[in-house]
Amino acid sequence: MRFFSGFSLHEEQELFSGYLTRSAYTVAGFSKGAIDALEYCVAAEERIDLLQLISPAFFMDREADFKEKQLEAFRKNSSLYLKQFLRNIAWPLKKDLTPYLAKEGEEELQRLLYYPWEKEKLQAVKACGIRMEVYLGGRDKIINPTAAMAYFRPYATVYFIKEGGHILDGQN
Repeated sequence: MRFFSGFSLHEEQELFSGYLTRSAYTVAGFSKGAIDALEYCVAAEERIDLLQLISPAFFMDREADFKEKQLEAFRKNSSLYLKQFLRNIAWPLKKDLTPYLAKEGEEELQRLLYYPWEKEKLQAVKACGIRMEVYLGGRDKIINPTAAMAYFRPYATVYFIKEGGHILDGQN
């Protein structure tokens, strides 16, 4: 399995062990890593059977003001921003995610906030015979899971963990 990490994270795949399909032909990504996983699948020449997008960084439903405020807060104090970001990812659990912290810069934050989930790319992955699964937490504080579910449903099997947050239920 090839796994892509979320914004400012590394090696967090253990948080999703109950969801991930461990196969040489699986590509998976969490949050910003879901963007990287999709882009990898679009460009890949090797066999891929399954693409798993866990809490994809979906901000296409958010206004530019929201995105600019996120970037402004990051510029003002990136350490404080990341501390609050980790709390929001973990919510509603009280899980300490600092062991997974790997600081990234403003460019990566901007990329995830403004990433256009192009329907053509999702359709191309589907047309290649790659099964797509999307996992969303109903109590996610990072993205709007209802908007993401509506967007991804035509291309993927969407699993909605009603009481889960951005890291779903945090089971490992």
